[in-house]
Amino acid sequence: MKATYLIAAVLFALPAVSMAADKVVHLPFQAAVDQGTKDGKLDGSVKFYLAGNKPSGKMAIVNDNVTISRKTNAFAKSDEATCHRVMESVLIALQDDAKRAGANAVVDIVSNYNDQVFSDPTNYECHKGFLMSGVAVKAKFAKVH
Repeated sequence: MKATYLIAAVLFALPAVSMAADKVVHLPFQAAVDQGTKDGKLDGSVKFYLAGNKPSGKMAIVNDNVTISRKTNAFAKSDEATCHRVMESVLIALQDDAKRAGANAVVDIVSNYNDQVFSDPTNYECHKGFLMSGVAVKAKFAKVH
């Protein structure tokens, strides 16, 4: 009977523990892009531009309402390691979706965690908890000529 109460107490405490360590981390966007390219997960066919940065050349918007969010395991990992890993996952999804849409660029990227916009020309926002880290973005797909 004591074991049942202990298990129940642990299960009820887990959500509180995972939220208790939640913090906002801002990291360099280009470092995540570079790591994804180095790892061979980004092939270079799609370019990424945070809001405030524009590609050179003519640009035609293909889809102006793109949202992606991902989470990854953060347990016993550094802020940078877990946040870059989850941002890499977001970038892979953006690359794949952009290609399917006929786009070669993702523009006006802003962080959008819990519908709270964070816009910075060099950094992205990651939320790191005790167990999970998450990144959410909204952006536009474009064809750059």
